Amino acid sequence: MFHENRILNQRPDGRVINTENHQTLYIVEFKWSSDRSEDLLGVKEVEANEQHKGIIEALRAAVQEWTYEQINFVAGRRGAVTVVEADFYNKLERLSVQAGNKDKILAAHVQRICEAHNTVIQSYYQQIHGSSGADATTSMENLGEQVYV
Repeated sequence: MFHENRILNQRPDGRVINTENHQTLYIVEFKWSSDRSEDLLGVKEVEANEQHKGIIEALRAAVQEWTYEQINFVAGRRGAVTVVEADFYNKLERLSVQAGNKDKILAAHVQRICEAHNTVIQSYYQQIHGSSGADATTSMENLGEQVYV
Protein backbone atom coordinates (compact mmCIF):
# COMPACT_ATOMS: atom_id res chain seq x y z
CA MET A 1 0.00 0.00 0.00
CA PHE A 2 2.82 2.44 0.88
CA HIS A 3 4.53 1.96 -2.50
CA GLU A 4 1.23 2.22 -4.36
CA ASN A 5 0.37 5.57 -2.73
CA ARG A 6 3.91 6.82 -3.22
CA ILE A 7 3.76 6.09 -6.95
CA LEU A 8 0.26 7.55 -7.35
CA ASN A 9 1.35 10.77 -5.61
CA GLN A 10 4.24 11.16 -8.08
CA ARG A 11 2.09 11.65 -11.16
CA PRO A 12 3.88 13.18 -14.12
CA ASP A 13 2.55 16.40 -15.62
CA GLY A 14 1.85 14.72 -18.95
CA ARG A 15 2.18 11.66 -21.16
CA VAL A 16 2.73 11.45 -24.90
CA ILE A 17 2.56 8.32 -27.05
CA ASN A 18 4.53 8.27 -30.27
CA THR A 19 1.80 7.88 -32.91
CA GLU A 20 4.22 6.59 -35.55
CA ASN A 21 5.13 3.34 -33.84
CA HIS A 22 2.88 3.24 -30.74
CA GLN A 23 5.82 1.74 -28.89
CA THR A 24 7.24 4.83 -27.18
CA LEU A 25 5.74 6.53 -24.14
CA TYR A 26 7.12 9.91 -23.13
CA ILE A 27 6.72 11.06 -19.53
CA VAL A 28 6.53 14.87 -19.56
CA GLU A 29 7.44 16.95 -16.51
CA PHE A 30 7.51 20.73 -16.02
CA LYS A 31 9.83 22.26 -13.44
CA TRP A 32 10.24 25.78 -12.10
CA SER A 33 13.71 27.20 -11.51
CA SER A 34 14.84 30.28 -9.65
CA ASP A 35 17.74 30.51 -12.13
CA ARG A 36 20.22 30.98 -9.29
CA SER A 37 22.30 27.98 -10.25
CA GLU A 38 24.89 28.09 -13.03
CA ASP A 39 23.55 24.74 -14.18
CA LEU A 40 19.84 25.46 -13.70
CA LEU A 41 18.75 23.03 -16.43
CA GLY A 42 20.99 20.24 -15.18
CA VAL A 43 19.82 20.60 -11.58
CA LYS A 44 16.14 20.53 -12.54
CA GLU A 45 16.70 17.69 -15.03
CA VAL A 46 18.18 15.50 -12.28
CA GLU A 47 15.37 16.47 -9.87
CA ALA A 48 12.63 15.60 -12.38
CA ASN A 49 14.27 12.33 -13.46
CA GLU A 50 14.58 11.23 -9.85
CA GLN A 51 10.92 12.13 -9.24
CA HIS A 52 9.63 9.72 -11.90
CA LYS A 53 12.35 7.07 -11.83
CA GLY A 54 10.08 4.62 -9.99
CA ILE A 55 7.21 5.04 -12.46
CA ILE A 56 9.47 4.46 -15.46
CA GLU A 57 11.08 1.40 -13.84
CA ALA A 58 7.63 -0.06 -13.10
CA LEU A 59 6.47 0.57 -16.67
CA ARG A 60 9.61 -1.03 -18.10
CA ALA A 61 9.08 -4.11 -15.93
CA ALA A 62 5.38 -4.36 -16.86
CA VAL A 63 5.61 -3.79 -20.62
CA GLN A 64 9.12 -4.56 -21.81
CA GLU A 65 8.48 -4.19 -25.54
CA TRP A 66 7.80 -0.45 -25.16
CA THR A 67 10.39 2.30 -24.75
CA TYR A 68 9.98 4.91 -22.05
CA GLU A 69 11.59 8.32 -22.12
CA GLN A 70 11.19 11.27 -19.81
CA ILE A 71 11.22 14.81 -21.21
CA ASN A 72 11.53 17.68 -18.74
CA PHE A 73 10.68 21.30 -19.49
CA VAL A 74 12.15 24.00 -17.23
CA ALA A 75 10.69 27.46 -16.73
CA GLY A 76 12.77 30.18 -15.14
CA ARG A 77 12.31 33.54 -13.49
CA ARG A 78 15.24 35.62 -14.58
CA GLY A 79 18.28 35.36 -16.80
CA ALA A 80 19.25 32.35 -18.88
CA VAL A 81 16.25 32.85 -21.18
CA THR A 82 18.16 31.80 -24.28
CA VAL A 83 19.36 28.62 -22.56
CA VAL A 84 15.83 27.70 -21.49
CA GLU A 85 14.41 28.63 -24.91
CA ALA A 86 16.96 26.49 -26.78
CA ASP A 87 16.31 23.59 -24.41
CA PHE A 88 12.54 24.02 -24.84
CA TYR A 89 12.83 23.85 -28.65
CA ASN A 90 15.09 20.77 -28.42
CA LYS A 91 12.53 19.00 -26.23
CA LEU A 92 9.70 19.85 -28.66
CA GLU A 93 11.86 18.42 -31.45
CA ARG A 94 12.23 15.15 -29.50
CA LEU A 95 8.41 15.03 -29.27
CA SER A 96 8.23 15.47 -33.07
CA VAL A 97 6.32 18.76 -32.84
CA GLN A 98 6.00 20.38 -36.26
CA ALA A 99 8.20 23.43 -36.80
CA GLY A 100 5.23 25.77 -37.31
CA ASN A 101 3.77 24.88 -33.92
CA LYS A 102 6.92 25.30 -31.82
CA ASP A 103 6.73 29.11 -31.65
CA LYS A 104 3.03 28.98 -30.73
CA ILE A 105 3.68 26.48 -27.95
CA LEU A 106 6.58 28.52 -26.55
CA ALA A 107 4.53 31.74 -26.71
CA ALA A 108 1.65 30.10 -24.80
CA HIS A 109 4.12 28.72 -22.25
CA VAL A 110 5.72 32.13 -21.69
CA GLN A 111 2.28 33.76 -21.39
CA ARG A 112 1.31 31.31 -18.63
CA ILE A 113 4.56 32.05 -16.79
CA CYS A 114 3.86 35.79 -17.02
CA GLU A 115 0.32 35.30 -15.73
CA ALA A 116 1.66 33.32 -12.77
CA HIS A 117 4.16 36.11 -12.02
CA ASN A 118 1.36 38.67 -12.19
CA THR A 119 -0.74 36.71 -9.70
CA VAL A 120 2.17 36.45 -7.27
CA ILE A 121 2.97 40.17 -7.56
CA GLN A 122 -0.67 41.20 -7.07
CA SER A 123 -0.99 38.96 -4.03
CA TYR A 124 2.26 40.26 -2.55
CA TYR A 125 1.17 43.87 -3.10
CA GLN A 126 -2.16 43.21 -1.43
CA GLN A 127 -0.57 41.54 1.56
CA ILE A 128 2.06 44.25 2.04
CA HIS A 129 -0.20 47.26 1.53
CA GLY A 130 -3.35 45.75 2.98
CA SER A 131 -5.40 47.56 0.40
CA SER A 132 -9.04 46.54 0.41
CA GLY A 133 -10.61 49.34 -1.61
CA ALA A 134 -12.37 48.99 -4.95
CA ASP A 135 -9.22 50.00 -6.84
CA ALA A 136 -7.24 47.17 -5.29
CA THR A 137 -9.80 44.43 -5.83
CA THR A 138 -11.03 45.17 -9.34
CA SER A 139 -11.24 41.92 -11.30
CA MET A 140 -9.45 39.94 -8.59
CA GLU A 141 -10.67 36.98 -6.58
CA ASN A 142 -11.07 37.50 -2.84
CA LEU A 143 -9.38 34.66 -0.97
CA GLY A 144 -10.46 36.11 2.39
CA GLU A 145 -8.62 38.12 5.03
CA GLN A 146 -8.05 40.93 2.52
CA VAL A 147 -6.01 38.66 0.19
CA TYR A 148 -6.84 39.10 -3.48
CA VAL A 149 -5.39 37.41 -6.55
